[in-house]
Amino acid sequence: MNPNTFDNAETTALGEPTPKPGAFEGHPMESSATLYKDERTEAGVWQCTPGSWTSSKTGVGELMHFVAGSGAITDADGTRHEFRPGSVQYYPDGWSGTWTVIETVRKVYVITKT
Repeated sequence: MNPNTFDNAETTALGEPTPKPGAFEGHPMESSATLYKDERTEAGVWQCTPGSWTSSKTGVGELMHFVAGSGAITDADGTRHEFRPGSVQYYPDGWSGTWTVIETVRKVYVITKT
């Protein structure tokens, strides 16, 4: 089995940007490139321009490693998690909260179905 790779997550070409659903502040546009996907796991690179939106994890957990940008993810209970290049965060099945992107963010992610 050959591994799937990106030479550099910071410069990987992504798909066409599309409006982020559910945005309530700004006009965030997201794009991504999938590195691997099967019935249980997806891995890739995702990018989004500034804005805010609500989000939740239903039936999946997600590990994120931020390689560019800045902002914060706020849990439903009000706990704020800032991110910047080098930040690593995990959000489990059942999580909900709000994203706020200040500077266009790019992350490497792995989503697993629970």
